[in-house]
Amino acid sequence: MPNKSVSIVISAFNEQDNVQELYKQLKNELKKVDVKYELIFVDDGSSDNTYGNCLKLQKKDKSVKIVQLKRNFGHEIAMTAGMDYAKGDAVIFMDADLQHPPHYVPQMIKLWQQGKEIVLTKRVDNKDTSFLYKFCAKSFYFVLNLLSERKIMESAPDFRLLDRKYVDFLKGFNEQDRLFRGLLSWIMPNDNVALIDFVAPERFSGESKYNFIKSLRLAVNSIVQFSVVPLRLATYIGLLGAVFALLLGIYVFVEHFFLHNPTPGYATIMVTVVFLGAVQLICLGIIGEYIGKIHMEVKKRPLYVADYITQKDDKDDAEKDI
Repeated sequence: MPNKSVSIVISAFNEQDNVQELYKQLKNELKKVDVKYELIFVDDGSSDNTYGNCLKLQKKDKSVKIVQLKRNFGHEIAMTAGMDYAKGDAVIFMDADLQHPPHYVPQMIKLWQQGKEIVLTKRVDNKDTSFLYKFCAKSFYFVLNLLSERKIMESAPDFRLLDRKYVDFLKGFNEQDRLFRGLLSWIMPNDNVALIDFVAPERFSGESKYNFIKSLRLAVNSIVQFSVVPLRLATYIGLLGAVFALLLGIYVFVEHFFLHNPTPGYATIMVTVVFLGAVQLICLGIIGEYIGKIHMEVKKRPLYVADYITQKDDKDDAEKDI
Protein backbone atom coordinates (compact mmCIF):
# COMPACT_ATOMS: atom_id res chain seq x y z
CA MET A 1 0.00 0.00 0.00
CA PRO A 2 2.26 2.81 -1.22
CA ASN A 3 1.66 6.30 0.16
CA LYS A 4 -0.96 5.01 2.58
CA SER A 5 -1.25 6.62 6.00
CA VAL A 6 -2.52 5.64 9.44
CA SER A 7 -4.12 7.81 12.12
CA ILE A 8 -3.73 6.62 15.71
CA VAL A 9 -6.52 8.00 17.91
CA ILE A 10 -5.59 7.97 21.60
CA SER A 11 -8.30 8.62 24.18
CA ALA A 12 -6.97 10.25 27.34
CA PHE A 13 -8.80 11.29 30.49
CA ASN A 14 -6.55 12.32 33.41
CA GLU A 15 -3.56 10.43 32.00
CA GLN A 16 -0.86 13.06 32.57
CA ASP A 17 1.69 10.47 33.68
CA ASN A 18 0.99 8.09 30.79
CA VAL A 19 0.87 10.14 27.59
CA GLN A 20 4.61 10.74 27.36
CA GLU A 21 5.50 7.10 27.97
CA LEU A 22 2.87 6.00 25.46
CA TYR A 23 4.26 8.44 22.89
CA LYS A 24 7.78 7.11 23.43
CA GLN A 25 6.71 3.50 22.98
CA LEU A 26 4.57 4.26 19.93
CA LYS A 27 7.39 6.12 18.18
CA ASN A 28 9.71 3.17 18.74
CA GLU A 29 7.15 0.69 17.43
CA LEU A 30 6.23 2.76 14.37
CA LYS A 31 9.83 2.59 13.19
CA LYS A 32 9.16 -1.07 12.39
CA VAL A 33 6.61 -0.30 9.64
CA ASP A 34 6.83 1.72 6.46
CA VAL A 35 3.81 3.97 6.74
CA LYS A 36 2.95 7.62 7.21
CA TYR A 37 1.15 8.35 10.44
CA GLU A 38 -0.34 10.93 12.75
CA LEU A 39 -0.90 10.65 16.50
CA ILE A 40 -4.19 12.21 17.62
CA PHE A 41 -4.44 12.64 21.38
CA VAL A 42 -8.04 13.26 22.47
CA ASP A 43 -8.11 15.04 25.82
CA ASP A 44 -11.54 14.15 27.20
CA GLY A 45 -11.92 17.12 29.53
CA SER A 46 -9.06 16.10 31.83
CA SER A 47 -8.68 17.95 35.14
CA ASP A 48 -4.95 17.22 35.42
CA ASN A 49 -2.07 18.22 33.11
CA THR A 50 -2.87 15.74 30.33
CA TYR A 51 -3.43 18.54 27.81
CA GLY A 52 -0.22 20.34 28.82
CA ASN A 53 1.86 17.20 28.41
CA CYS A 54 0.32 16.60 24.99
CA LEU A 55 1.28 20.15 23.99
CA LYS A 56 4.89 19.43 25.00
CA LEU A 57 4.89 16.41 22.72
CA GLN A 58 3.43 18.45 19.88
CA LYS A 59 6.13 21.12 20.14
CA LYS A 60 8.79 18.57 19.24
CA ASP A 61 6.79 16.40 16.85
CA LYS A 62 4.58 17.71 14.07
CA SER A 63 2.81 14.34 13.75
CA VAL A 64 1.13 14.90 17.13
CA LYS A 65 -2.33 16.43 16.87
CA ILE A 66 -4.62 17.25 19.81
CA VAL A 67 -8.39 17.26 20.06
CA GLN A 68 -9.30 19.05 23.28
CA LEU A 69 -12.87 18.38 24.37
CA LYS A 70 -14.31 21.23 26.40
CA ARG A 71 -15.57 18.88 29.09
CA ASN A 72 -15.66 15.18 29.81
CA PHE A 73 -18.00 13.69 27.20
CA GLY A 74 -17.09 10.06 27.85
CA HIS A 75 -14.92 7.47 26.18
CA GLU A 76 -17.20 6.70 23.23
CA ILE A 77 -17.56 10.38 22.28
CA ALA A 78 -13.80 10.90 22.69
CA MET A 79 -13.18 8.15 20.14
CA THR A 80 -15.80 9.72 17.87
CA ALA A 81 -14.08 13.12 18.05
CA GLY A 82 -10.71 11.60 17.23
CA MET A 83 -12.22 9.68 14.34
CA ASP A 84 -13.80 12.86 12.95
CA TYR A 85 -10.40 14.55 12.70
CA ALA A 86 -8.42 11.51 11.57
CA LYS A 87 -7.13 11.84 8.00
CA GLY A 88 -5.43 8.48 7.58
CA ASP A 89 -6.42 5.69 5.22
CA ALA A 90 -6.86 3.58 8.35
CA VAL A 91 -7.54 4.52 11.96
CA ILE A 92 -6.23 2.75 15.05
CA PHE A 93 -8.09 3.35 18.30
CA MET A 94 -6.38 2.89 21.66
CA ASP A 95 -6.39 4.21 25.22
CA ALA A 96 -3.62 6.24 26.82
CA ASP A 97 -3.30 4.06 29.93
CA LEU A 98 -0.83 1.65 28.21
CA GLN A 99 -3.17 -1.29 28.77
CA HIS A 100 -3.48 -1.39 24.99
CA PRO A 101 0.15 -2.44 24.35
CA PRO A 102 1.78 -0.32 21.60
CA HIS A 103 3.94 -3.23 20.43
CA TYR A 104 0.86 -4.71 18.72
CA VAL A 105 0.44 -1.62 16.53
CA PRO A 106 2.98 -2.71 13.86
CA GLN A 107 1.25 -6.09 13.61
CA MET A 108 -2.11 -4.37 13.12
CA ILE A 109 -0.70 -2.15 10.40
CA LYS A 110 0.97 -5.07 8.59
CA LEU A 111 -2.29 -7.03 8.61
CA TRP A 112 -4.04 -4.01 7.14
CA GLN A 113 -1.34 -3.66 4.49
CA GLN A 114 -1.95 -7.32 3.62
CA GLY A 115 -5.60 -6.57 2.90
CA LYS A 116 -7.43 -6.92 6.23
CA GLU A 117 -9.95 -4.09 6.45
CA ILE A 118 -10.67 -4.54 10.17
CA VAL A 119 -8.19 -5.72 12.79
CA LEU A 120 -9.68 -6.48 16.19
CA THR A 121 -8.00 -7.41 19.44
CA LYS A 122 -9.19 -9.80 22.12
CA ARG A 123 -8.04 -9.45 25.72
CA VAL A 124 -7.32 -12.96 26.97
CA ASP A 125 -6.25 -11.70 30.39
CA ASN A 126 -5.95 -8.45 32.31
CA LYS A 127 -3.27 -8.24 34.98
CA ASP A 128 -4.79 -5.09 36.44
CA THR A 129 -8.23 -6.47 37.35
CA SER A 130 -9.53 -8.69 40.12
CA PHE A 131 -11.37 -11.99 39.81
CA LEU A 132 -14.62 -10.22 40.74
CA TYR A 133 -14.19 -7.69 37.93
CA LYS A 134 -13.47 -10.43 35.40
CA PHE A 135 -16.55 -12.34 36.58
CA CYS A 136 -18.73 -9.23 36.25
CA ALA A 137 -17.33 -8.52 32.78
CA LYS A 138 -18.04 -12.07 31.66
CA SER A 139 -21.56 -11.83 33.08
CA PHE A 140 -22.07 -8.51 31.28
CA TYR A 141 -21.26 -10.00 27.88
CA PHE A 142 -23.42 -13.03 28.60
CA VAL A 143 -26.46 -10.89 29.46
CA LEU A 144 -25.76 -8.45 26.62
CA ASN A 145 -25.58 -11.17 23.98
CA LEU A 146 -28.56 -12.95 25.51
CA LEU A 147 -30.73 -9.85 25.17
CA SER A 148 -29.16 -8.22 22.13
CA GLU A 149 -30.11 -8.94 18.56
CA ARG A 150 -26.48 -8.36 17.50
CA LYS A 151 -23.77 -10.51 19.06
CA ILE A 152 -20.80 -8.60 20.45
CA MET A 153 -17.46 -10.33 20.86
CA GLU A 154 -16.51 -10.91 24.48
CA SER A 155 -13.38 -9.18 25.82
CA ALA A 156 -12.86 -7.22 22.60
CA PRO A 157 -11.77 -3.74 23.79
CA ASP A 158 -11.66 -0.52 21.80
CA PHE A 159 -8.13 -1.34 20.61
CA ARG A 160 -8.62 -1.92 16.90
CA LEU A 161 -7.80 -0.83 13.37
CA LEU A 162 -10.45 0.20 10.86
CA ASP A 163 -9.98 0.86 7.17
CA ARG A 164 -11.10 4.27 5.92
CA LYS A 165 -14.14 2.67 4.28
CA TYR A 166 -15.54 1.63 7.66
CA VAL A 167 -14.42 4.82 9.37
CA ASP A 168 -16.47 6.86 6.91
CA PHE A 169 -19.40 4.52 7.42
CA LEU A 170 -19.25 4.91 11.21
CA LYS A 171 -19.10 8.69 10.86
CA GLY A 172 -22.58 8.49 9.38
CA PHE A 173 -23.99 7.41 12.74
CA ASN A 174 -25.15 10.35 14.84
CA GLU A 175 -26.39 8.59 17.95
CA GLN A 176 -25.96 10.41 21.25
CA ASP A 177 -25.44 7.23 23.25
CA ARG A 178 -23.15 4.94 21.35
CA LEU A 179 -21.19 1.78 21.88
CA PHE A 180 -18.51 1.39 19.24
CA ARG A 181 -18.31 -2.36 19.77
CA GLY A 182 -22.00 -2.71 19.01
CA LEU A 183 -21.93 -0.38 16.02
CA LEU A 184 -18.95 -2.26 14.63
CA SER A 185 -20.69 -5.62 15.02
CA TRP A 186 -23.59 -4.14 13.04
CA ILE A 187 -21.42 -3.24 10.02
CA MET A 188 -18.67 -5.84 10.29
CA PRO A 189 -18.08 -7.97 7.19
CA ASN A 190 -17.63 -11.73 7.32
CA ASP A 191 -14.27 -11.55 5.57
CA ASN A 192 -11.18 -9.30 5.70
CA VAL A 193 -11.26 -9.28 9.51
CA ALA A 194 -8.22 -10.24 11.60
CA LEU A 195 -8.02 -10.93 15.34
CA ILE A 196 -5.05 -10.44 17.67
CA ASP A 197 -5.02 -11.96 21.16
CA PHE A 198 -3.20 -9.99 23.84
CA VAL A 199 -2.68 -9.79 27.58
CA ALA A 200 -3.40 -6.37 29.06
CA PRO A 201 -0.54 -5.32 31.36
CA GLU A 202 -0.95 -3.36 34.55
CA ARG A 203 -1.48 0.37 34.18
CA PHE A 204 1.76 2.31 33.84
CA SER A 205 0.39 5.00 36.15
CA GLY A 206 -2.89 6.14 37.67
CA GLU A 207 -6.12 4.28 38.27
CA SER A 208 -8.96 3.06 36.09
CA LYS A 209 -11.65 5.67 35.45
CA TYR A 210 -14.41 3.04 35.32
CA ASN A 211 -15.97 2.48 38.73
CA PHE A 212 -18.91 0.17 39.43
CA ILE A 213 -21.55 2.84 38.77
CA LYS A 214 -20.04 3.82 35.39
CA SER A 215 -19.70 0.18 34.42
CA LEU A 216 -23.33 -0.51 35.37
CA ARG A 217 -24.50 2.52 33.38
CA LEU A 218 -22.51 1.32 30.37
CA ALA A 219 -24.10 -2.13 30.69
CA VAL A 220 -27.64 -0.71 30.77
CA ASN A 221 -26.96 1.66 27.87
CA SER A 222 -25.44 -1.14 25.81
CA ILE A 223 -28.48 -3.38 26.22
CA VAL A 224 -30.99 -0.60 25.52
CA GLN A 225 -29.11 0.61 22.43
CA PHE A 226 -29.03 -2.69 20.63
CA SER A 227 -32.14 -4.56 21.68
CA VAL A 228 -35.86 -4.24 22.32
CA VAL A 229 -35.87 -7.57 24.13
CA PRO A 230 -36.22 -5.88 27.56
CA LEU A 231 -39.50 -4.34 26.36
CA ARG A 232 -40.72 -7.80 25.44
CA LEU A 233 -39.58 -9.01 28.85
CA ALA A 234 -41.76 -6.31 30.42
CA THR A 235 -44.70 -7.74 28.51
CA TYR A 236 -43.83 -11.26 29.59
CA ILE A 237 -43.50 -10.15 33.22
CA GLY A 238 -46.93 -8.53 32.99
CA LEU A 239 -48.42 -11.73 31.59
CA LEU A 240 -46.73 -13.72 34.33
CA GLY A 241 -48.23 -11.39 36.92
CA ALA A 242 -51.68 -11.83 35.37
CA VAL A 243 -51.33 -15.62 35.45
CA PHE A 244 -50.18 -15.46 39.06
CA ALA A 245 -53.17 -13.30 40.02
CA LEU A 246 -55.56 -15.69 38.21
CA LEU A 247 -54.13 -18.76 39.93
CA LEU A 248 -54.25 -17.01 43.28
CA GLY A 249 -57.92 -16.12 42.66
CA ILE A 250 -58.75 -19.75 41.80
CA TYR A 251 -56.93 -20.94 44.91
CA VAL A 252 -58.87 -18.54 47.16
CA PHE A 253 -62.17 -19.50 45.52
CA VAL A 254 -61.55 -23.24 45.92
CA GLU A 255 -60.35 -22.89 49.50
CA HIS A 256 -63.32 -20.79 50.54
CA PHE A 257 -66.20 -22.57 48.80
CA PHE A 258 -65.01 -26.17 48.56
CA LEU A 259 -62.57 -26.61 51.45
CA HIS A 260 -64.50 -24.25 53.74
CA ASN A 261 -61.26 -22.81 54.99
CA PRO A 262 -61.37 -19.00 54.96
CA THR A 263 -58.11 -17.46 53.66
CA PRO A 264 -56.41 -14.88 55.92
CA GLY A 265 -57.07 -11.68 54.03
CA TYR A 266 -54.25 -9.41 55.20
CA ALA A 267 -51.33 -11.66 54.22
CA THR A 268 -52.84 -12.47 50.83
CA ILE A 269 -53.55 -8.86 50.02
CA MET A 270 -50.07 -7.68 51.06
CA VAL A 271 -48.27 -10.37 49.04
CA THR A 272 -50.39 -9.62 45.98
CA VAL A 273 -49.98 -5.84 46.24
CA VAL A 274 -46.22 -6.04 46.76
CA PHE A 275 -45.75 -8.50 43.90
CA LEU A 276 -47.86 -6.57 41.40
CA GLY A 277 -46.35 -3.27 42.51
CA ALA A 278 -42.85 -4.63 41.90
CA VAL A 279 -43.87 -5.92 38.47
CA GLN A 280 -45.31 -2.53 37.53
CA LEU A 281 -42.22 -0.65 38.70
CA ILE A 282 -39.90 -2.97 36.78
CA CYS A 283 -41.95 -2.56 33.60
CA LEU A 284 -42.14 1.21 34.03
CA GLY A 285 -38.38 1.34 34.60
CA ILE A 286 -37.69 -0.57 31.39
CA ILE A 287 -40.08 1.60 29.39
CA GLY A 288 -38.59 4.71 31.00
CA GLU A 289 -35.09 3.76 29.82
CA TYR A 290 -36.27 3.61 26.22
CA ILE A 291 -38.31 6.82 26.49
CA GLY A 292 -35.27 8.54 27.99
CA LYS A 293 -33.13 7.45 25.04
CA ILE A 294 -35.74 8.72 22.59
CA HIS A 295 -35.90 12.04 24.48
CA MET A 296 -32.13 12.54 24.17
CA GLU A 297 -31.90 11.41 20.55
CA VAL A 298 -34.68 13.61 19.13
CA LYS A 299 -32.98 16.77 20.41
CA LYS A 300 -30.17 16.23 17.89
CA ARG A 301 -27.65 18.10 20.00
CA PRO A 302 -24.00 18.17 18.86
CA LEU A 303 -22.03 15.20 20.11
CA TYR A 304 -19.19 17.31 21.49
CA VAL A 305 -17.48 20.70 21.58
CA ALA A 306 -13.76 20.63 20.86
CA ASP A 307 -10.68 22.49 19.67
CA TYR A 308 -8.32 20.89 17.17
CA ILE A 309 -4.74 21.92 17.86
CA THR A 310 -1.80 21.34 15.52
CA GLN A 311 1.62 22.89 15.11
CA LYS A 312 1.67 26.53 14.06
CA ASP A 313 2.90 25.83 10.57
CA ASP A 314 0.13 23.34 9.86
CA LYS A 315 -2.59 24.71 7.60
CA ASP A 316 -5.20 23.17 9.94
CA ASP A 317 -3.91 25.11 12.94
CA ALA A 318 -6.36 25.68 15.78
CA GLU A 319 -9.49 24.67 13.95
CA LYS A 320 -12.60 24.67 16.10
CA ASP A 321 -15.47 22.25 15.73
CA ILE A 322 -18.81 22.02 17.47
